[in-house]
Parts: sequence; structure tokens; C-alpha cells
Amino acid sequence: MTSSKADEQGALFVTADSEDPRFNQAYIDSREWRDEPADAPVFPGTVTTQHGGAAPFKARHLYIHGGFTGTDAKFSFCFPPEGEYRGRFFQATHQLLAGEEATARNVAFALASGGYSVQTNMGGSDNPRTAEQTTSGEYDTTIRGYRVNAAAAKFSRVVAADIYGSHRTYGYLYGGSGGAYQTVTSAEMTTGVWDGFVPYVMGSPQSIPNCFTVRVHALRVLRDKWSSIIDAFEPGGSGDPYAGLNDEEHAALEEATRTGFPPGAWFNYVPRGGGPLVLVANYVPVLDPTYLEDFWTKPGYLGTDPTSSVRSARIQHEATVLEVVRGRRNQLELSSVPMGDLTGADVIITSGAAAGKTASFGRVASDGRGQVGLVFESVGDTIDITADPSVVDSIQAGDEIRIDNSRYLALQTYHRHQFPPANPDFDYPDVYDYFRNPDGTPKYPQRGVDIGAAGTLGSTGQIPTGRFNGKMIVVECLHDGDALPWQADWYRKTVAAVEGPHIDQKYRLWYVDNANHTDPTTEAQQTHAVAYSGTVQYALRELSAWVEQGIDPPPTSEYRVQDGQVLVPATAAERKGIQPVVHLTVNGGERAEVAAGQAVTFTAQIEAPPAPGRVVSAQWDLEGAGTYQNDAELGDPTSETVPVTTTHAFTRPGTYHPTLRVASQREGDRGTPFARSLNLARVRVVVSE
Repeated sequence: MTSSKADEQGALFVTADSEDPRFNQAYIDSREWRDEPADAPVFPGTVTTQHGGAAPFKARHLYIHGGFTGTDAKFSFCFPPEGEYRGRFFQATHQLLAGEEATARNVAFALASGGYSVQTNMGGSDNPRTAEQTTSGEYDTTIRGYRVNAAAAKFSRVVAADIYGSHRTYGYLYGGSGGAYQTVTSAEMTTGVWDGFVPYVMGSPQSIPNCFTVRVHALRVLRDKWSSIIDAFEPGGSGDPYAGLNDEEHAALEEATRTGFPPGAWFNYVPRGGGPLVLVANYVPVLDPTYLEDFWTKPGYLGTDPTSSVRSARIQHEATVLEVVRGRRNQLELSSVPMGDLTGADVIITSGAAAGKTASFGRVASDGRGQVGLVFESVGDTIDITADPSVVDSIQAGDEIRIDNSRYLALQTYHRHQFPPANPDFDYPDVYDYFRNPDGTPKYPQRGVDIGAAGTLGSTGQIPTGRFNGKMIVVECLHDGDALPWQADWYRKTVAAVEGPHIDQKYRLWYVDNANHTDPTTEAQQTHAVAYSGTVQYALRELSAWVEQGIDPPPTSEYRVQDGQVLVPATAAERKGIQPVVHLTVNGGERAEVAAGQAVTFTAQIEAPPAPGRVVSAQWDLEGAGTYQNDAELGDPTSETVPVTTTHAFTRPGTYHPTLRVASQREGDRGTPFARSLNLARVRVVVSE
């Protein structure tokens, strides 16, 4: 082994034979054969697993657990029986993963793909969990960014050689959202550790907090108009979401759209859609402490604009704590509560043991008589990092507090005051020119700190450069409201600047239509969106064939970016990539108006792109309830276009959005749950008496 070398910024560059000075003494403390992968939470404090409540996966494997001496960094490996091993491993990553235990689905996929799974706890106590910790300078974020993952990956090869004998072991790293930052950085800051990479739902160095702030601003301004806006985007709708909006409302929706928020994703974020904003919001007060005061006092900020509704939305309400109701989520009974929207408000303690401290609360429950329970979400083991337990636990009856949403309101337009200068590194003119005057100068005052870059450095310790080792397939979702779709194009352009005409030798970008930032779980999500996790698995198998056998994967998706929106062609052949495309009509159009009991005819054409695999399933959700109970009869699944048709009569009046969800599978295997690329199509049926 040789010592790891540092780059010009001092970050370690890891090679196949280098030694990380912190993670250089691996140990194993558990080794046992198991018949099925154990359940594991995806994120801290959750019980959700990636097999979503389905029957446990039966997959015999050798489970090995260990760590690195002198640290609390841990790892787990799950190896298949020797006869099923094909010389590869798959490693999932995300900075918020609950621990080193891989989910049952990830383990089962690796085993079914001829490989073993690898996962770490991202360094344990070396992994900062809050914005304050990340920016404190007390943590080396390259540890969670790539170093502990790399150390585990390299040691896994030693263990694999002990189990199967000396051999070449190929490795593949994949991660989404924050894990996409880690995956890209790992590709750029290592060589010989992994052979291929699949970052998915990826952001850019300007994601934090801009992707979220523009959304919550629109949610506040348009709070009474969402039903008509969303209906306009639905199939068979008017197509004009701006109808009936006043100037402020029109501007808020246009700003979100031009910034890249996908219009078809609003259903998933209304009425409350802050989402991961809570995880990154504190970057602003920590790194830009004067912003709050400037927002409410200086020209050029929305807080001083007399035409804006933000001033009337501001709440600063004094109250006394009458009682503290202790529990997993503490509640406060107050002497009085304000009227108005308290989403994102702070509770500022002005007397007592916690005087001068601030805590945010998760939700508000009023008893209808002027009292309220403020339900605090503790830090602990939950992803909702919104309140410091030491602050919440110190609040006592008799303490004075102030409910104040000034910070949350100011945060909602921070994106206007932080976008990159016109330079080749971070700029994306199709989006950022919206915030510039015709001469290129900013329309709004600019802050003296780059929080986007700071957030990216906080995730991995590095800013993406486009110069990576190995091969890469990026999977990005067109209805992602958290990692806006154009950001994958930003990285593709960054890679193209490095690789030039040779980019196709090592890089692909596949867009996935009708998919959000996470796989759907609720009925509303199920009827609007498909899971993309199968497409990620599809990509991993294509990646392994590319690396190990030299088989070129399907080409990058065809798309264009216009006014912040990523647009793809109508047909699968034109779109390329690997996702099937569905064209669905009802009575020959996208909308039908019928009487109750009158039969309608649904006709669909399922198109498979020029990629491996074939269509393996089509399911109807005719009532638009998010439950797919009717399997459609497929025509010839080997053809490029598969026809599907059915009839249905609606017995009750109402408006329905029947949906057809389809899947293609890489190997054409109808029985496997893995490597299935999904898509759907929806229509509208209006049923009268």
C-alpha cells in the first residue's frame, strides 16, 4: 500500500493501492449465513424499507459486518453463494443513510445481479448531521463524501478474494440526491476503487437552498389557487395555469417554472412542500447572518416591496407557555396563538432557562379556542432536523416565547440573491438569465457568500469538475421538484467540456418521465408518478455490461432545455434512453364526457426504445385511485409497439383520471422485481348523472 496523495486543495485522492491514514485497519466482528436480507431503515428514525412492505426477499447470502479500528465507521457486506457470484459488487450511498445495514431490496438486487452488496455508515461520528456542524470546520466532509466508502470498497475485495479465491472484482457505486453528490465526487476523487457510477436525481453546485426556496415561495403566494393550477396541467385540462391569477401570483408561478420546477410535479408538493429545505435552511443564517435584517429593511428585497403579500404574511406574536406536554414530540399549550399561516415559523424563547434560543416546530394543532399545541420534531434519529432537543426540553411553564415566521418568509426568495456570475463553471444561462437584466447585471442585490457551493462542499468536500475516472450513467427524473431536471444537463455539459467528442465512451444521461425525487408511496403519488428505482437497477446492469464486456449501453436521452424546462420528444424511438413510452386515449382523445353507466374505450400504444429488454407488464388503474389491480393483456411484447385496449363503465358521477402503468425489463423477465423501467399515461373522464 502507498500513502494517499492530496489534490491542490489538500483533499485525499484515493487509488486502488493507496492507504487512507484514518481507515487503514479494518476488522470483522460478525460473519454468518442468512436466508433473507434483514430489514433496515432507509433514513434515520424511519421504519420505511425499500421493499415497501412487500414479502421479504428470499436470497441466501453470507453476511459480514465490521468497521475500522480507532473510528466508529462501520460497514456490512452481503455475499452470494459461490455458484451465483459473477465477480462484482454494488454499493449504495447517501449522507443521511441510517447506518451500515443495506436495505433488503438493495441486498437482494446485488445478489440477483451476480454481485455482493457493500454499505457503510458514512463514517459514523465523522459524518456531520446539521448545517451548523457541516460549516463548523470540525469535520472533514471528504470522509462521508468518498473516503470511508472507498476504504470499505477496497477491503471488500480482500474479503471477496478470501471467499472466492483471487480474481478481478468489479465495483459499482450508486446514490441519489445527496448520494449523487457523493457518487460524482467518488468518481472524480478516486481511481481503481470503483469501475462505474450511477448518480441519480442529482443536483448542481447551486442547488442549496435555491431548489427549495423558489418552491415554497410559490406555495405561499398561490395557496388559494392550486386546485385550478394543477387541474390545468392534468390531462384534459385547460393547459393554462395562469388563468385567473393576479400579477403577484402570475410572477410566482412563472419564476418557479423558469427556475426549472416541473409543472407536472406540483401535485406532489401542495399544500406543504418544503421537503429537504429543513435540512439545508440553516446554511443561510450560519453563513449569511445579516440576510434576515437586510430582507426586511433594504431596497431590492421582497420584504420592503409595498406591493408584496409577504409583509401581511409576517407573524410576530408574543405568548406565555401555560403547560408543556412531554412526549416523543413535545407540545406547548400557549396563552394565545396568532392567526395566519405558521408554516416554517420559529419559536423564540424570550425568558427562562432557554432564553435567547430558537426552535422550529413541525406542525400546529389548535383546539379552536385560541390555544395551540406546537408539536416539536426532535433531532435525535429523525430526518426532520427542526428542533434541538436540549432547547425544547428546557422550556418550562411560565416561559415567554415569540412565534415568528420572519426567517422562513425571508428564506423563500433567497434564490434571487444567490446565483452564480456568468462564468463557465457554475453558470446555466437558460435559468439564471431570468434573474439578470438585459445587460447581464443582476436584477436583485447579491449576497457576498456562495451558499450553494458551501452546501456542495458540505456534502462531499469537493465541487464537481466533470473530470472523472471509470464509466457513468446518470438517471434524472423529469418531475423532480427537489433536484430540478436541468441540473443533470449542467453536469453533462461539465463532462463534455472535459471529454469533448469522446464523452460517449464513458458517460450517459437518461431522463425518466413521470417520476419524482423519491419513489411514490401515497395513492396520489401512485396515480401520478412511477418508481424510478427499477430504472436505476437497469442502469447498473447496463453499466456492468459496459465495463466488463465492452457492450455499449443505450445512448443518452434526446432532450432540449427551454426556459428552465427539460423537454423530451414524444416517441420512445426519438427519446432513446431505456424508458418505455405510453400513448393513451379514451374514446379517441385525452378527455371524454359520458353519462354514468356508459362504457368508454381506452386504447394505448406502448413503445419500447431501441434498448435491451422488452415490455413485460401493463396495469390499469381505471378509477384513478392509485391502485393497479387490473393486468392488461399484452400484444406481442417483442415488437417495438405493443397495443393495449379495454372498456370500462363508471357507475358514479365525478371526474376520473384513469391510468395505465407499464414496465419493460432488461432481460425480458416478467417474474423478477428488479431492473424494471416504468412509465405511465393518464386521461380524463368526466361522468355526469
